[in-house]
Amino acid sequence: MEQSTSLQQQLLEAGVHFGHLKKKWNPKMLPYIFAEKKGIHIIDLNKTVEGLQESAAALKQIARNGKKIMFVATKKQAKEIVTECAQRVNMPYVTERWLGGMLTNFNTVRKSVKKMQSIDKMLADGSLDSITKKERLTLSRDRDKMDKVLGGIANMNRLPAALLLVDIGHEDIAMAEAKRLNITTLGMVDTNCDPNKVDFAIPSNDDATKSIAIVINYLTAAIAEGLAERESNKDEEDQVEEAEQLQEMKAEEGEDRGGDRGRGGKGRGAAAGSGGATRRRVPNAGGGGRRPAGGGGGPR
Repeated sequence: MEQSTSLQQQLLEAGVHFGHLKKKWNPKMLPYIFAEKKGIHIIDLNKTVEGLQESAAALKQIARNGKKIMFVATKKQAKEIVTECAQRVNMPYVTERWLGGMLTNFNTVRKSVKKMQSIDKMLADGSLDSITKKERLTLSRDRDKMDKVLGGIANMNRLPAALLLVDIGHEDIAMAEAKRLNITTLGMVDTNCDPNKVDFAIPSNDDATKSIAIVINYLTAAIAEGLAERESNKDEEDQVEEAEQLQEMKAEEGEDRGGDRGRGGKGRGAAAGSGGATRRRVPNAGGGGRRPAGGGGGPR
């Protein structure tokens, strides 16, 4: 309870509770609105805390399962915050411009990423030294343009399991593509948006930098916890597997030694038995074939 109260205080100080003007509101946000003050809707921070906790739990589980979460925020006041948080947990992000088909036409987007990476490789190993300066400059400019848009997803080899959106109204194309592919969506929802369009809605002010920072940092911390638990579980599984392999090796060695002892005892017993039989037969054979020394000189 104290932790929840502390979180509410932090959200209050960051201005997360400020919504849009009443005339711009979406009626579906009514359950999340606490009051109206001077024509501005005030968001219920209790609902914000609930949405934050539910979203954090979902993101933590996704990260624990080893799946990717894409951060999407092309608004000016959110770019730096989202880029920093995404890089902190090594997740893909889009902060410049959402290319149409980035998810639904992912294979084509991957070809552009591979082209960018091939240009990087050629620039690094000196393969472009033989071309003219103008051609090299053109390639560098093309590479910079691609990096600006695709740099955040350069290491994403498969579709993400979830999209984390700042301002679902502004990122409507990304949200539509995610919905078409049945990708989980989580987002900051202001009073002018429809919260039913995302799977996990976080009612909050999506225009203020402080508000965006506190929400995204909270969710990023949950993702980091999920990744840490995944690493911990992986280490424990490796240790258990090594212990089981060691026990199996010891058991096999014990069986081999027992078999060797049994075979050795049987061989010695057989040798002793055959030797005793030989010693018993030799005297009998000698005694039957010999005559007394004086037998040959007796009377005829």
